Amino acid sequence: MLIAQEKRKTNIAEYILYLWQVEDLLRALDFDLDKIGKTVVSRFETDDDTRLEIYQWYKNLVLMMQKEQVTQQGHVQFIKNLVDELNRFHLQLLQGANDSKYLALHHLAKPIIDEFRLKSNEMEANDIQVALQALYSILLLKLQGKEISTSTTQAVAHISKLVGHLAGRYRQYEEGEFEI
Repeated sequence: MLIAQEKRKTNIAEYILYLWQVEDLLRALDFDLDKIGKTVVSRFETDDDTRLEIYQWYKNLVLMMQKEQVTQQGHVQFIKNLVDELNRFHLQLLQGANDSKYLALHHLAKPIIDEFRLKSNEMEANDIQVALQALYSILLLKLQGKEISTSTTQAVAHISKLVGHLAGRYRQYEEGEFEI
């Protein structure tokens, strides 16, 4: 919860990726609240009230995942809504914003996003969802200690730059420092 709150303030893309990671963590812990309390919540060095608030945040996420039937795979609706919102912002940047850097980053990343879409068989997914999935896949490979080829690392770097710029612009937009 504390990490999620900070990421939401500073970088929407990192926030989404973090929430995906939390969803996978909850799955790995079989949605067992005792395990979540002992292995996750107990690691936060904070006062008891905050620790209880953190526990409730995880419990609520567990309940959402169960209610929305995403215990095996998928994401809860509010996270999907954030991805869609970020994609709408991406489309607005492509269509109307005077941001030549974003257009150049998109030009470099778009073929890689399209290739990842084909390989992952996510033909209905929007570009930002695919880009985030690519970044999350690399994160998982790194966490598993698997080797990542130089060409994959270079390709994902283009996606990472695009998503990083998008997240920065989104934060500026939310703070009223950027208009489309």
